[in-house]
Amino acid sequence: TFLRYTTNNQREPSNSRRQQSVFTEFISFQLDTFLRYTTDEMASLWARYNALLETQPLLTKALTSFTGFTVGDILAQSFIEPADKDYDYMRTARLGSFGFLIHGTTGHFFYGFLDSKMPGTAPTTVVTKVMIDQLLWNPIFGLMFFGYLNFTEGKSMDDYIAKLKADLQTAVMGSWAVWVPAHTINFRFVPPSQRLLYINTIQIFYNVFLSFLGNKEVEGEEEKKEE
Repeated sequence: TFLRYTTNNQREPSNSRRQQSVFTEFISFQLDTFLRYTTDEMASLWARYNALLETQPLLTKALTSFTGFTVGDILAQSFIEPADKDYDYMRTARLGSFGFLIHGTTGHFFYGFLDSKMPGTAPTTVVTKVMIDQLLWNPIFGLMFFGYLNFTEGKSMDDYIAKLKADLQTAVMGSWAVWVPAHTINFRFVPPSQRLLYINTIQIFYNVFLSFLGNKEVEGEEEKKEE
């Protein structure tokens, strides 16, 4: 009896280890299958996206910007705006349409023009492109952004000018903090056809700032609404 008890006790750890080994192998197999499936799906989506960039570059970039601005505004309204403020679906539509109609299309032509005139990734080329982007294109983009929102909200030219005076400088300087390092990487390492995808990946988070700034009340605007 003593020998049988001792033998059984010796077998139990072995069985326990065997069960743990089987469980570990099962989890490892499931994880490997999931990762392989996910990787294959992502690779397939990436291949299709690149194929669309080749066949429909303007539309693909416009839709990419539509997604970036839409998601950015959803995040802004969900996490930045006061919790008691109702969700503004028309605001999201305005931001998304700006991405589709203005940001994606103008970005396609602007960066295409920039790459055609200054090809390559030499340090002087990268620095020149960043300077043109931030000192020339950045303020123009701000004028378009605030102008589009002003127009789609049915506001007046006086409202537009007041908005520019209040927030254009903040938008431009906020852009420098994000886009100078981002575009240094962009012009140095990112292939030209994928620039707008790279930009919109960062733009999703930057758009949280833009969405908040673009929809911030200008001083005196609330009084006009009450009247």
